Amino acid sequence: MRKKGSEHTLGEHGELLYGLAVAVDIENFSKHDTLGQYELQDALGMALDTASKRAGLDRDTWYRQARGDGELSILPADADVARVVAHLSHELTSALREMRTANDLPRLRLRVAMHHGTLTRGRFGPVGQAPIVVCRLLDARPVRHTLAEKPDMDLVLVVSSTLYHEVVQTRFYGLVPALFKPHRIKAKGTTYMAYITTEPFFLRNICRIPSDHSAATSLATRLLESN
Repeated sequence: MRKKGSEHTLGEHGELLYGLAVAVDIENFSKHDTLGQYELQDALGMALDTASKRAGLDRDTWYRQARGDGELSILPADADVARVVAHLSHELTSALREMRTANDLPRLRLRVAMHHGTLTRGRFGPVGQAPIVVCRLLDARPVRHTLAEKPDMDLVLVVSSTLYHEVVQTRFYGLVPALFKPHRIKAKGTTYMAYITTEPFFLRNICRIPSDHSAATSLATRLLESN
């Protein structure tokens, strides 16, 4: 499997790191023919590149591993995790919405999972709790069902319990904890607590710095009242 991005992100062999893992998967990828899959992969690359650039993130510093219908990324240890959760998710949602209105691009709907945990460099890529947990959350039935039940949405985000309590609940960068719904996920004989959202929990015109929370709180109140 071809690897992209910075190998240095995984550190040296035998070095235990604590980092942010981000996994992305295209909905119903296998149901498309070969040309359709090619076009979806190309569209995913465009969406990730566009979203990262707009969010001020350098994907060249990430360890990236292609998964056929998606991608597993490990971000550098010094990444601003709250910024990534808020800005990358928001910009990816925006990019998908823009691509949906373009007649020459296929409809792309994504499941995105994030977890902050331990990992180390293995012979074939990252190993440890970070990549294991993020991939299990990504493939979880509640996450798949959430996206399937909302045909008007382009993205569903699931974060681990650790990431929710340590990052989302800080409300930095406009994150709105109330818009994440708890789910108990069972996978491979293990139960995980995770939090899922499809709401626009971060918008460009709300706040760009952690200290401005009033507008984000107001937005959360309006969205909850409308549900």
